[in-house]
Amino acid sequence: MAHQRDVGRLSARTGGAERGRAGEATVLGGAVLDAVIRVVARLPVRLSLWGGRRLGDVIGLVARRHRRVALRGIGVAFPELDAGGRRRLAGKAWQHLGMVMVELTRLLGRPVEATLREITVTGDEHLQRAMREHGRALVLTAHLGNWEYLAAAHRLVNIPVSVVVRPLDAPLLDAWADRMRRHTGAELIPKRGALREVLGALRRGRMVAVLLDQNATRREGVFVPFFGRPASTSRSLALLAVRTATPVVPIFIRRLGPGRHRVTVLPAIAPPAADDPEAAVVELTARCTAIVETAIRQAPDQWLWAHDRWRTRPPQESS
Repeated sequence: MAHQRDVGRLSARTGGAERGRAGEATVLGGAVLDAVIRVVARLPVRLSLWGGRRLGDVIGLVARRHRRVALRGIGVAFPELDAGGRRRLAGKAWQHLGMVMVELTRLLGRPVEATLREITVTGDEHLQRAMREHGRALVLTAHLGNWEYLAAAHRLVNIPVSVVVRPLDAPLLDAWADRMRRHTGAELIPKRGALREVLGALRRGRMVAVLLDQNATRREGVFVPFFGRPASTSRSLALLAVRTATPVVPIFIRRLGPGRHRVTVLPAIAPPAADDPEAAVVELTARCTAIVETAIRQAPDQWLWAHDRWRTRPPQESS
């Protein structure tokens, strides 16, 4: 018993020391990040984006597993590309990701108004019509262009936005992303247990944005075509739309050049024709996914190919 108490005390001291070191590392990482933000925010935009492209080159070089995922996904989506074409597209996508990271650092280091001056919005009338007729809207979007800038762009259309987010695995990066999103004035809704908060946001006349381009588990998703191959896709957006009769408005953003981004608002998706609720959810999810695919085809180098979009497979394929 004495030995067990000694071991317990030792474990407690060790655990406390490890937590202390982790806390110190987080604080140190935060201080370094603050210093980086201050420096990057002062750089000319072209120079900072050049640095972002070089950062993307490095990420693509060291992230071997994600590099394989990106090349495999590009091969699925664009089978007409040879190995060299797939590598070139993947390289541009890594550079785009590096530029996104630099732009978000600039966003944190400057007033939001400075970022808003870099963004133009087209098709705003579609969103305004949905809000006028229904008093709320669900926004369909994807990890395309600098998707995080959409959290700031809501100020340009004068409609409050709530964003459903999943915490990042790395605590420091998660704190950075959370800080950046709150800097834009967006309301954040954690993905886990989001239903009540999403319904509350819709009742309050907000638009709720959902990124619908990531792999879902079989329990969460339905299989719909994506670049010609079944992809497990979250049914949450369609389920909300069907149950609450809320319009789904597709909105995407693209980088046009240094310090230039365009947000495109598309017409609201017509309600599904199916009478059965479950069939309606599948139909609407498929239509949303087809719209996402079209947007990606227009700027394939600005999508997050590092994500394993086709990871979950239908039961018949798995067997």
